[in-house]
Amino acid sequence: MRCAAGAWLIVLAIGCTAARADDRDDGRPAAVPYRPSVSTPADLTSPGWLEAEVGGLVVRDRHAEADPSRRASLPYSLKLAFDEDWGIRVGGEAVVRQRDADGTHPVGGGDTAVVLKRRLALDDDHAFGVEFGVDAPTARRGLGTGSGKTDYALNGIYSANMGAWHVDSNLVGTRLGAHDADAGRWQGLAALSVSHPVSDAFSLTGELSGTHQSHAPSTAQALGALAFTPRRDLVLDVGAAHSLNRATPTWQVFAGMTIVVARLF
Repeated sequence: MRCAAGAWLIVLAIGCTAARADDRDDGRPAAVPYRPSVSTPADLTSPGWLEAEVGGLVVRDRHAEADPSRRASLPYSLKLAFDEDWGIRVGGEAVVRQRDADGTHPVGGGDTAVVLKRRLALDDDHAFGVEFGVDAPTARRGLGTGSGKTDYALNGIYSANMGAWHVDSNLVGTRLGAHDADAGRWQGLAALSVSHPVSDAFSLTGELSGTHQSHAPSTAQALGALAFTPRRDLVLDVGAAHSLNRATPTWQVFAGMTIVVARLF
């Protein structure tokens, strides 16, 4: 809990400092948030500009049979587009703190994912996207989000602007490096996110998502988030996700930001 709370304080401090800064036209592009939803948009960040996402996440699972589990982490993502159609991002969890059933609280870094992205634009309001990702098991045992071995994922994306509404849909297939003997090696994920502005600076996001794996419990959750854009190169977010079945953690609470860091080329 404390590591996520500290992350939120850092996010708020940076956000407030940036919001008070002079918002003159210095050539910085608008931020393109991928967080906090499960789904990602087809859009890439502005070519040549490094963009970062950081935040805090607390997971509470009251469905756990032995002991309600708690997990707090500091997720991050670094994104860079080479041009309007190709980009890459590296992400994971910088710090994870977990409460185990024996009362211990192991702390360490999480797994690391590298994702190559291709955008396929249809017009100004509709685009497809394809992502190929490799999730490396860099976390200490028991702290990772993956299977404990290298996972490979392929994500198909469709994004659309429908007036003031924006829709992102994702279909992901992940080949797990390790799995239970009676469970399938492939895991599917589906996510549908819808967002709408409520003012010039605020917008709301709602999302449904879930996973399916043969001979393993399927997960399902509903997510809601509020985003605040104090300036075009900075977006702050806060929200929560709630389980729709007993195989999904009961609550996930998060806050974070997306910020354009620097021009690299």
